[in-house]
Formats: sequence, structure tokens, C-alpha cells
Amino acid sequence: MFKHYFQRPEVFLYLFSAAVPLSFATWQALINNFAIEQVNFTGVEIGILQSLREVPGFLAFGVIFLLLIMREQTIAFVALIALGIGTAITGYLPTVMGLYFTTVLMSMGYHYAETIQQSLTLQLIDKYQLPVVMGRQIAVGAFTGLFAFGVLYLLVDLLDLGYRLIYLLGGGATVMMAVFMILKFPHFKGEAEQHKKMIIRKRYWLYYLLTFLSGARRQIFVVFAGFLMVEKFHFNVGEMTMLFLVNGILTIYLAPRIGRLVSHWGERRTLTLEYIGLVIIFSGYAFVESAIFACLLYIFDHIFFAMAIALKSYLKKIADPADMAATAGVSFSINHIAAVILPAVLGIVWIVSPSAVFLTGTAIALMSLLLSQMIPGTPERGMETIYSGN
Repeated sequence: MFKHYFQRPEVFLYLFSAAVPLSFATWQALINNFAIEQVNFTGVEIGILQSLREVPGFLAFGVIFLLLIMREQTIAFVALIALGIGTAITGYLPTVMGLYFTTVLMSMGYHYAETIQQSLTLQLIDKYQLPVVMGRQIAVGAFTGLFAFGVLYLLVDLLDLGYRLIYLLGGGATVMMAVFMILKFPHFKGEAEQHKKMIIRKRYWLYYLLTFLSGARRQIFVVFAGFLMVEKFHFNVGEMTMLFLVNGILTIYLAPRIGRLVSHWGERRTLTLEYIGLVIIFSGYAFVESAIFACLLYIFDHIFFAMAIALKSYLKKIADPADMAATAGVSFSINHIAAVILPAVLGIVWIVSPSAVFLTGTAIALMSLLLSQMIPGTPERGMETIYSGN
């Protein structure tokens, strides 16, 4: 009955989008409380942990070399299984080195899965439909994350289950999804054979720079916004999970609409709105004293980051079809250059001044805003910036 659905690449991409957060949402929702309560982490250790978590992202260009020995979909499945296993065993190693190890394993799977997902999406989906499909991917991921957070709330607050079993359930679900997809889907082919070498093109410079700044800015949110909620406002696991639930509900509703907004408004106008919003939000984080206001900042922060669809849509329009896999790997590595360094450095800054950490995010968002004005109204190959052809 459903056999024809398994022949459609967008269905594959949607299920892939669902498989990742089963593990990652579980890991992310619990990590601050697990690290503080079970392993006695401070801001320094959490900064080191998050820097280690980003090392596999920095090495995402390695996916290009894996293409020499296996197909992209095979890499995707291996990555999902690594993500699931890394999450599943986290609760069994509640030591500093144990948490570092499981985080790196989980992160290897997560970042390679995300790299391949971006590459396959860019290859298999038409550029005019891309923002809409990516919006739906985000919504599917949010729905799955919402499901995971709902189960977390049930397991933690109502059944009082421990970290070990919860991590095991989340990671195991991703592994089961990977096996299901291996059995059900054929191999999909894009419009062009992909280069199997590292490619860095001068004409993609604006995309690379915006990607670099996005990675730096994103890490400040991922690492320190949640840590702020736990350390300053003393949120427990149940309260953090409820905050994630609200984010998930809003993302399910808004992400497809953001995709349509990108199609209607264009990349430059959408990114301009995103970066203005993030300047305001990071400045708010720096001086917030109210838990309710901090929650609102956290929610709007999450919504604005969904507008990053526009940056990937920009790449689709300016890049050669054969460059997608190589560029996805390189861009993930560029995205994680600052991400490897910033958490550890800012973890030390955090001890002196948490406000300075978030004001760094404000400065990065301002730089992104200025650079985004160089994107043409209708970007395409040969018209990558407003200065192209001049």
C-alpha cells in the first residue's frame, strides 16, 4: 500500500530528518543537567565538552573521502547508527572522560548525518522547491523532537526514570529507524555525479563567510543559552523539557511557513530579518534578569535560527550541481572552525562575565547582517554577490 512512498526522495529525507532528533533531542535536553548533577561539571568542563562535540563537525569534509569507498546513503546510515549508539551508552559512562568519549561518538554520527542530509537535499530537490522542502524537514525534525521531549517529560517527571535508561531508549530508537530505512528505500541519484575531492571555490566566498559566522553564533546559543537557564535560573530537567516542547510546537507550525517566506521574499531579505532579530535577542541574553523573559528570548532565538534555510537556498542557486557533496562537507567544516574554539574560550569568559559571552553573539550577528546585504536579489551562478560581473 505504501510502497510507492518509498520511491520518493523527499519521503526519505523527511524520515531521515525524523531519525536524527530521536537521539540528539534526548542528548541535548538532558546534557546540562546530566553533566552538572552526575559528573559535577562547571562552565569550564561544559565548554570543553562542547568544543570536543564540534571537532567531528570541523572534520566533516572527510565525508568527501568516504565517497571514494561508499555511497552517500550508506554513509548516512552508518552515521545514524553511530549517533544512536553514542547516545545510548552515555548514561553508562558518568565520568568526565566517559562523557567526553560518548559525546564525540554521538557527534561524529550527528555531524556526518547532517552533512549528508544537506548534500542529498541539495542534489535531489529542485531549487524552487528547496526552501519549502527544507521547511518541512525542519518541521518533521521538530515534531520528532517534540515527541522525544514529551516522552522525556513522562519518564523524568512522572515515572522518575534515570538518565541511563532514557539515553538508551533515545539512542536505540535512532538505530531502529536507520535499519528500517536501509530495508525500505532504494538508492537515489541526483542530477550530477558528485566530485570526490575537496573543492573550495573563490566565487562561493560570501557563502563560506556567512557559514563561518553562523557556526560561531550558533554555538553561543547551543552551549550557553541552555546553561544560563540551568545555572542562573535553576531550571530542572522537567522545566527545560517543557521549554523544548514549546519550541518544538512553534517550529512545527512556523518552519514550513518560513520555507515559503524564503521562496517569496528571497534569501537576502529573509537573512536580514533573521540577523536583526538575533542582534536583539543576544543583547537581551546579556542583561536578562527575569526567568520569563529569558524563556521568551530562548524561544524566539530558536525560531530565528530556522531562517538559516535561506543560506542553503542561496548555495543551491549559485553552486554547480556536481559541487553539492563537496561543498556540504567543506561548509560544515567551515561552520565548525569557530565552534571548536569558542565554547572552551567563552567557557572561561563565562566565569568572569556571562554578559560578555552573549555580547560576542551580538557582534557576530551584526557582522552577518552587514555581509548579507551583498547577496543579490536573484542570486545565480555568475551572480553570487552584488559585485559579481562588475
